[in-house]
Amino acid sequence: MQVLDAVAVRQWADACVRSLDANREDIDRINVFPVPDGDTGTNLAQTMRSAQDSLLRTPAASVGQALAALARGALAGARGNSGVILSQVLRGLAEAAQGASTAGGQAIRNALRRADELATAAVSQPVPGTVLTVLHAAAEAARDCRSDALDDVVTAAARAGAEALAETPRHLAVLARAGVVDAGGRGLVLLLDALVAVITGQPLEPAAPPSPARTAEALTTAREAGSAEYEYEVMYLLDGSPDADALKQRLSALGDCVSVVGDGARLWTVHVHCNDIGAAIEAGVEQGRPHRIMVARFADQFAAQAPRFVRDRAVVVLVEGDGAKELFRSEGAVVAEPTDDPADLLAVVVSTRARHVTVLPGDPDLRAPLDVVVAQAAEAGQDVVVVPTSSPVQALSALAVHDASRRPGDDVVAMAEAAAATRRGEVKVSEREAITWVGRCRPGDLLGMLDGEVVAIGPGPADVGPLARLLVDRMLAGGGELVTALLGDTAPDGLAEELEEHLRVAHPEVDLAAYRGGQPGAVLIVGVE
Repeated sequence: MQVLDAVAVRQWADACVRSLDANREDIDRINVFPVPDGDTGTNLAQTMRSAQDSLLRTPAASVGQALAALARGALAGARGNSGVILSQVLRGLAEAAQGASTAGGQAIRNALRRADELATAAVSQPVPGTVLTVLHAAAEAARDCRSDALDDVVTAAARAGAEALAETPRHLAVLARAGVVDAGGRGLVLLLDALVAVITGQPLEPAAPPSPARTAEALTTAREAGSAEYEYEVMYLLDGSPDADALKQRLSALGDCVSVVGDGARLWTVHVHCNDIGAAIEAGVEQGRPHRIMVARFADQFAAQAPRFVRDRAVVVLVEGDGAKELFRSEGAVVAEPTDDPADLLAVVVSTRARHVTVLPGDPDLRAPLDVVVAQAAEAGQDVVVVPTSSPVQALSALAVHDASRRPGDDVVAMAEAAAATRRGEVKVSEREAITWVGRCRPGDLLGMLDGEVVAIGPGPADVGPLARLLVDRMLAGGGELVTALLGDTAPDGLAEELEEHLRVAHPEVDLAAYRGGQPGAVLIVGVE
């Protein structure tokens, strides 16, 4: 693009919302300054969504009008300190573009300069190493860019912002101790990168993803082998073509449990128990490029300084689909992708740092790996209970009755009863030919499923509405007060409205709650309570 116009601003707002949503959890995890409350990513995402909503409701024909709408929405919906600063950044862009139909490179220079001024003025005591440092670096790079071309100016600003972000731990000791960059600055870099992508049509080379802060627990490990003489475990990946035997000899002189193994190409993994951490890493530097360096103290030598549990209760929901994830998060649950890897599931449970964890799997196939997780967590002193939920709608019902003030056992019973009282149905597309209880289905046919069994078959996606109505009627034959519908990513437009109209006529006593779940490969998931 040679100039930024109202259409491009709308594209940028959409890209910002999507990027912040995708990176929200990562930003929350690295939020250690000024208060380690883990909400910077959430606040930025919600503030930007409010800005986008304002823009979508405003008939903006010029870049000035579009940016002004974004700024109004951000200010009205600002969440937290980071949201306030974001609103001032957008206000600065709007003020610089006021009255302009389009904005070129020089206008973006002025806009970033004004955004820098307003954002700095919004903070009573500006601190180096924060989002303000990142914004200032971007504004100065735009000012000093020798080209007036729009793409050159925004690219220079985004790259300078990313470089300033990487330097934030040098300014703030709390960031350096945690091994992270500033969370607010990370969010701003995402917004600048999104602007580059919209203007150039090509995404900017992404900065290295932020590393989450490692807790005291993560820095301790159990000793599986070797002598108690050595206090640390050092592991890292090594790029290059090292002399593996020489590296093993060097590491063996430092400690025990030495291993140097490769993938047959140019990637190696190195492991040693030792006392001299620096020497173990230097040995790798001499042979190649060490990265992903992990150092842990042995739990039998050092006790973790931080308390293991920081809260009494947590609910973990395993679910797919952006809309469904957001729905469960809004209800206070910890959300993770379903996986059959017990190690990944255990990591999710441990990361809650809760004494009692209730898991709502939403998929019967996860029962076996979760049994492993329950046993391993119990050995480590964490109480984990899996509530049988075979569908996201059953998980919703269970979460709806969750009460942290009850005793954990009583709460689990209430959640299990709510899940069991919810009938589950689904409309999905058949992937293969098969014989069902109601006849033969072929690839591409629609299947109406009730409690895991096919009860109806429809010929092709054009008949989603009739099949969905038929399925709901079957589910309500035994009674019901509430129908919950999660629309998958292949659900046709208007399906929720069609179900609502059908229930109004055929079942006026029943309420409908419909959400855009976004489950990949799904058409519709239905629950009846």
